[in-house]
Amino acid sequence: MAAKNLLLLFISLFLTVNLVSAQLRSNFYAGSCPNVEKIVRDAVQKKVQQTFTTIPATLRLYFHDCFVNGCDASVMIASTGNNKAEKDHPDNLSLAGDGFDTVIKAKQALDAVANCRNKVSCADILTIATRDVVNLAGGPRYEVELGRLDGLSSTAASVEGKLPQPTDDVNKLTSLFAKNGLSLNEMIALSGAHTLGFAHCTKVFNRIYSFNKTTQVDPTVNKAYVTELRASCPRNIDPRVAINMDPTTPRQFDNVYYKNLQQGKGLFTSDQDLFTDRRSKPTVDLWANNANLFNQAFVNSMIKLGRVGVKTGRNGNIRRDCGAFN
Repeated sequence: MAAKNLLLLFISLFLTVNLVSAQLRSNFYAGSCPNVEKIVRDAVQKKVQQTFTTIPATLRLYFHDCFVNGCDASVMIASTGNNKAEKDHPDNLSLAGDGFDTVIKAKQALDAVANCRNKVSCADILTIATRDVVNLAGGPRYEVELGRLDGLSSTAASVEGKLPQPTDDVNKLTSLFAKNGLSLNEMIALSGAHTLGFAHCTKVFNRIYSFNKTTQVDPTVNKAYVTELRASCPRNIDPRVAINMDPTTPRQFDNVYYKNLQQGKGLFTSDQDLFTDRRSKPTVDLWANNANLFNQAFVNSMIKLGRVGVKTGRNGNIRRDCGAFN
């Protein structure tokens, strides 16, 4: 009986994966909104010209969306009196408003085109916008798979334990990514998104002021970098102050993130542990020395991430308002 149940489970997973693969395709909107990618890119470009924060904010929003109930734009739903939504969970409160605004502006641009109005899901808009901000920051441009529906549920409770934490080690990260069908190497590749963006000083206090009972400073942190971090993040700093994730090329999507890890300049424990752990170190070294290999691994991992928890049929809809269930 157990063997039979296991076989049924495998068949179910096989059918689910193939259903998603059939649903997602690069030309999904060819008949309904053929210019969808250009319209979204133009809106994203305009937003990036207004503020660079658009780039890391959109990229981070995509990760936080896909890791909780799949890539379905549920992170964009606003809380109501009857429901505390994902975006109001403590792990999501630091998501920058520019990420949300990027999707909203792109949605408005699509709705201004008669044949595209309410034809493109917010989940797909976020997927396209994420690809575009990576490319606009100097990263690779790749074909996105489209055809996602928007999720019908968004609760703060569903976020708990689903998102990586700054203090996570490789064991925790590997386990968390595996729950989304992502491998060790895919986790290392997606961590490379930290080549862009910011983090609040309070997220690194433990590494530079109170690491453990015997030492104030995490010994894996480069000493000069500790001095730099303490200058930028004194103990009494305003908790809203943020610093660059990548201290070397903070506005460029590149493989310098991995070079930083080799030098002990990973901002979070979850970053630096990729270099100190023997399982991930060879991949860090490889990508630190070969930008093309990293770019290809990142693209492949992003495409695979985009397949997580895709909503189809009655499990989703196309929202008229990305921030509400309608």
